[in-house]
Amino acid sequence: MHNKMLKELLGVNHRIIQAPMAGGITTPELAAQVSENGGLGMIAGGGLPPEKVKEAIRRTRKLTGKTFGVNLFVPMTFEVTETQVQKAYERLRPVHDEFGLKQADITPPRYEEAVHKFNDQIGTVIEAGVPVCSFIFGVPADVQMERLKEAGIITIATATTAEEAVAIESAGIDIVVVQGFEAGGHRGAFLKGSEDSQVGLMSLLSETVSRVNIPIVAAGGIMHGRNIAAALVLGAAGVQMGTAFLSVEESGAHNLHKNVLTESLNVPAVLTKLFTGRQARAVKNKFISEFKAFEEEMVAYPVQRSLTQAFQDASKAAGRIDYAMLLAGQGKYFARDLSARQLIEALAAETSEMGYEI
Repeated sequence: MHNKMLKELLGVNHRIIQAPMAGGITTPELAAQVSENGGLGMIAGGGLPPEKVKEAIRRTRKLTGKTFGVNLFVPMTFEVTETQVQKAYERLRPVHDEFGLKQADITPPRYEEAVHKFNDQIGTVIEAGVPVCSFIFGVPADVQMERLKEAGIITIATATTAEEAVAIESAGIDIVVVQGFEAGGHRGAFLKGSEDSQVGLMSLLSETVSRVNIPIVAAGGIMHGRNIAAALVLGAAGVQMGTAFLSVEESGAHNLHKNVLTESLNVPAVLTKLFTGRQARAVKNKFISEFKAFEEEMVAYPVQRSLTQAFQDASKAAGRIDYAMLLAGQGKYFARDLSARQLIEALAAETSEMGYEI
């Protein structure tokens, strides 16, 4: 029942959601092509100001008349002092010096500003008439949920534990994405710390299916039709895939990022807080190896990202993966150099070969 319900809710032909990958990876072209070929393309709007979200929606609409969605970040409280920022910078100074970079003037954002931005982003999604809106790092406040429901928008939220999935259903969210430990990118934990929310997808799916009644979408290490079929066997109504789409032609990922997925076959994708201050799974490199011991000296998300962004960009510009945040899931070995259309066609065929239809 949930399988059919998911397609009807999302207005898609295939139960495949393209994970909203921020930082320029998810382009309007990528989201549009996923939607054009039967999946649900998602705009990564979380880090964008409302006017940029509006522009991304406009550009995507020019490329497809099919259903697509927007992903937003639920604001999180954090405490960072100027002293902590300076201490973290001093620890990172050798990397800045290596690229001839000066310390940026970093003013930690205020939580109230993040809440205001989030509320405006929701308003932008509603005003634009986007049919699907997803969230990570929690769920919107009751008043925001009421606005979304009144606008007829289908809502999705991310859970890293069955407990979080229950909270998501209780908040009135329509669909829950369960993010297994294997997933690339930032961990979506919000009830407990991400270190206490590291459950493998098989266990997470099994427990969540027994505790919630809304459709469940599986995420984490899903790269092939075999993975999709396994998720469906365990009760998933569909799948969300990030790393699989990171390597396609329409992805905005830097070529270094795309190439490292398959060229560094024996290099693991590991969890680290070094780049942004929040646990994220990325391909292990020189920075992660050399600074792992200093992880607790770094500052909270999102301030830490401001401390590392300049040398991340410089590392990529120099053609070096050493200090770049190359997010990826544990299934990166199976990344393919295809178009979004070709990937979706391959996934549908592979899943069918396993006796399931996506």
